[in-house]
Amino acid sequence: MKFLDQAKIYLRSGDGGDGVVAFRREKFMEFGGPDGGDGGKGGDIIFVAERNLNTLIDFRYTQHFRGPKGGNGSGADKTGHGAKDVVITVPVGTQIFADDQETMLADMDSPGMRLTLLNGGDGGFGNSHFKTSTNRAPRKALLGWPGEERWVWLRLKLIADAGVVGLPNAGKSTFLSVVSAAKPKIADYPFTTLHPQLGVIRLSNSEEFVLADIPGLIEGAHEGAGLGDRFLGHVERCAVLLHLIDGAAGDCVKAWRTVRGEMEAYGGGLAEKPEIIGLNKSDAMTPRETSSRMAALRKASGCPVYLLSGVTGQGVPELLRVMQNTITTSRQEHAA
Repeated sequence: MKFLDQAKIYLRSGDGGDGVVAFRREKFMEFGGPDGGDGGKGGDIIFVAERNLNTLIDFRYTQHFRGPKGGNGSGADKTGHGAKDVVITVPVGTQIFADDQETMLADMDSPGMRLTLLNGGDGGFGNSHFKTSTNRAPRKALLGWPGEERWVWLRLKLIADAGVVGLPNAGKSTFLSVVSAAKPKIADYPFTTLHPQLGVIRLSNSEEFVLADIPGLIEGAHEGAGLGDRFLGHVERCAVLLHLIDGAAGDCVKAWRTVRGEMEAYGGGLAEKPEIIGLNKSDAMTPRETSSRMAALRKASGCPVYLLSGVTGQGVPELLRVMQNTITTSRQEHAA
C-alpha cells in the first residue's frame, strides 16, 4: 500500500427536502384544511478517526463527497425522510485544514473520535406550518435549506511516542528493524526510506512505545533539498527524539548541527523536544575515533551521547531504557 499523508477533498452536505402544499380531502370533510408536511433534513458530513488506517491513499481516488438531499414532505402531514449521513474514516492523527492550508478545523487525535464538519440543510416547512385562525388555507411552502460546502486539506501526522531523525544512511532503518518487528527497506545508498515507518518496541509486559522512522534530512531540506522536511510533521507529536549520527562518516558535530538546523527551520516545537543523541556504527570505529567523536558531540550539544551499533546490538538496550523512561515521564506530566 502506498503512503500518502496529504490530500485535498471537496465536501458538500445534503440539501434539506422541500415542504409541500396539500389539503386534506376526505369524504364528509368539507373543510379539511392544510396538511402539507415538512421536508426532511439533508445528510451531514462526518469524520471518524480509525485506528487501523495509516495512510490517506484512499483520497487519491475519491476526492468528492456529497451528502444526499432530504426527502420532500407529502400530504397527511407526512414529513420527508432524513437523508443518510456521509461518514468519512481517516487515520488517527489526521488534521483537517481549511482551503488556505493554515486554519485548522479539527485534529482527529484519538481513536473513535467523531466530528460533524458540515451540517445538512434543514427541511422546508409545508403549508400546514403556516395555518392560523385568520389564514385557514395557506398556499405557501418553503424550499429546503441548502447544505454547506467547502474544500479542505487533510494532513496525516502519525501518532508515535518517539521519533528517529538524522542524515541519510545514519542507520535509522537498521535500528528500527533491530528493535521492533518492522521491516523497512535497508540499502547502502541515501534515501532508502521514502516515507515514515512505524515500529512497536516492547521492553516488558507493561512497557512499550511506538517508534517512527522518517526519511533522512540533508542541508537545505527546509528549502526543498532532498525529500524536503515535510515528513518532520510525523514526529511533532513525539515525546522524545532520537538523533542518530553515523559515527563512521567523520564530522559528527557537523552532522548534528545540520539536522538541528533543519528542525529549527521547520519549527513546530521540534527544537524544544527532549533529544537523545546516539552515536551509531560503533563497530566501524576504532576506540580512539570513538572517544574523540563522543567528546566532540558532548561539547557541541551539551547533552549525554550514547554509543551504539544497530548491527551488533551494542548499547541498544541501554538506549531503549533511556527512551522509555523519558516517554513515561512525559506521559505523567501530560496526564497531570
